[in-house]
Amino acid sequence: MKAVSQVAGRAYPWGAKNVDTDVIIPAHWLKTITRSGLGRGAFETVRAEPGNIFDDPRHAGAPILIAGDNFGCGSSREHAAWAIADMGITAVIAPSFSDIFSGNAFKNGIVTVVLPQEAIDRLIEVAQDQPITVDLETMTVTTPFQDRFPFEMDAFRRQCLMEGLDEIGLTLARDTAISKFEAMLHGQRPWIERRSGYEGLVVEGAGRT
Repeated sequence: MKAVSQVAGRAYPWGAKNVDTDVIIPAHWLKTITRSGLGRGAFETVRAEPGNIFDDPRHAGAPILIAGDNFGCGSSREHAAWAIADMGITAVIAPSFSDIFSGNAFKNGIVTVVLPQEAIDRLIEVAQDQPITVDLETMTVTTPFQDRFPFEMDAFRRQCLMEGLDEIGLTLARDTAISKFEAMLHGQRPWIERRSGYEGLVVEGAGRT
């Protein structure tokens, strides 16, 4: 997972409320076994409408999406986070998120920022023609007009995002500690290790199976 400490640039000033995962990525895109290319299906029904925000050249390639309340509700499909990431979005700002979507977004390196509706309204106004900055170091969203909106985030998630650590990365980061524990376990309780060949496991207090 790529480390993220700051996301800066143009934003999609959408603001739509109750956007479910079927809107983010329709069900017929879920047949794929790879994450690559899902960005083409992201917000497909919205993009079918003339003059939609996602095909507006002023916001092309924007790394930030400004959405409304309850973003990512509906089914638990992780494809929603995959599709958003594949289209280049690294941060989503909204008044609230579905818990499952928020978790999936975090696992895929997407920053989810919760701000009150007044802040969302201001950011949508600014994002029409100006960039926005989401800073995990200072835990703020700022604009060129000196707007400064502080936000909160779970400390563990913030650390993982800033260090680029997913579940695999977290495990590998503790490789030394894990190796020491396994060496200690081998020395103190060798009977719990699987022997070579088909001999089964030897359990303390029981016979060999």
